Amino acid sequence: HRLEQICSFINLTLSDLFVLTEKQKQQLTELTLEQEMELIDNPKLLLVAVCVRDAWSFEEILEQYDIDEFEGIRLMAKLDKIKLIQLLPGNNYKLLIDQDFRWIKNGPLERFMEKEVMHRFMDHKFDEEDSFRFYLRGRYSQSSIDIIHRKLNQITKEAAILNQEDAVLPLEKRKHMGLLFAMRPWEPSLFEQFRRPSARKD
Repeated sequence: HRLEQICSFINLTLSDLFVLTEKQKQQLTELTLEQEMELIDNPKLLLVAVCVRDAWSFEEILEQYDIDEFEGIRLMAKLDKIKLIQLLPGNNYKLLIDQDFRWIKNGPLERFMEKEVMHRFMDHKFDEEDSFRFYLRGRYSQSSIDIIHRKLNQITKEAAILNQEDAVLPLEKRKHMGLLFAMRPWEPSLFEQFRRPSARKD
């Protein structure tokens, strides 16, 4: 009886619930090339995909963006078709991708992010409330590099979990935030120009 009450509250029948349980699969950790291309080729589809990844309701998407109900349903159906969500009755949905899913290396989404997002993201003073920017360089052993990698991956997973936990809060209680973690072998060209030719590859 309690289960029926819960299902009724979210406009879901028990039979719908059982079907979903049977179909439930492990969430995707990486999109296919075809899925990424579908998102890149349709900016509004990409927008809605980002919203559902952050657990926005269908009504919240229509309220915040210039998308009418018919277009919203069509975009949600498209996300269902390319298997990013499972569309449920009442324009509810089940997310089929992990919170910390990764882009294909050098794939369409990564190229888009590098071109359209990351440069603009970093071209900022970072002086607003809740902003943070920190740059550190050093010369590390491979074991230390492995430790840093592990800690960065852990922070990524923790941030994804927090985003998932906060999804139960109303939209006005959550802020749009961008987080960028990066690490690579690199020396500023300002320093590199002074290297002896014999030491250039060190």
